[in-house]
Amino acid sequence: MIDITFFSVLSLAITDAINPCALAVMVFVLSELLTRNPKSKKNVLLGGLAFSLAVFILYFIYGLAMTKFFSKIPETGFFSLYISRGFGILSIFLGLMNVKDFLNYRPGGFATEMPMKFRPRMRLLVKKVESPLGAFVIGLFVTLFLLPCSIGPYIIASQQLSTLSFIKTILWLLLYNLIFIVPMIALTLIIYASVSTVDKVSRWKERNIRRLHLIEGIILIIIGILMVTGLIY
Repeated sequence: MIDITFFSVLSLAITDAINPCALAVMVFVLSELLTRNPKSKKNVLLGGLAFSLAVFILYFIYGLAMTKFFSKIPETGFFSLYISRGFGILSIFLGLMNVKDFLNYRPGGFATEMPMKFRPRMRLLVKKVESPLGAFVIGLFVTLFLLPCSIGPYIIASQQLSTLSFIKTILWLLLYNLIFIVPMIALTLIIYASVSTVDKVSRWKERNIRRLHLIEGIILIIIGILMVTGLIY
């Protein structure tokens, strides 16, 4: 039996990191920064990093709140056993939803992407980004729109981390959220260094969105099976 594993938390963090929803928002932010600052790559760099930092901070706070909530549940006995199995089933369900998006993709998939009704509001917020400070402030609000498509794996990870000591929980949450924003930072650096353009990155995402959902789905199903069978709890 494995109480908490690097494999489990790392896999859930990677699943969150490659979520097409988060990548789409970052592409939109960088596009807006470039539109407003076409000759200032420095503002694009600082704005992208500021936005990533805002997401990191808010998601870290969300993680603290969730682990605190789950820590109130008894660690042993009936509750521990069946809650772990329940989250395993949740992981499998989320995995199947992602596999469904691979087989029959439709934008705004349930529990896998940002709902279509949220997207116009998110775009209105991002269009207000004019500076690195503005990107940070808007990033704090945009995390709310990211939650429907990224909170699933984070809930599962938070439940697993809730049995650890406070210090260990902090360290694991820092690692999780660092991994979560790595693609955002990478996209920012790629655009800043002119390795690629926002349009090319956006087209790459659209071409590979089904594959990203498939990878997410496979990872979540594997973790769910391990939790249901008691190999991870």
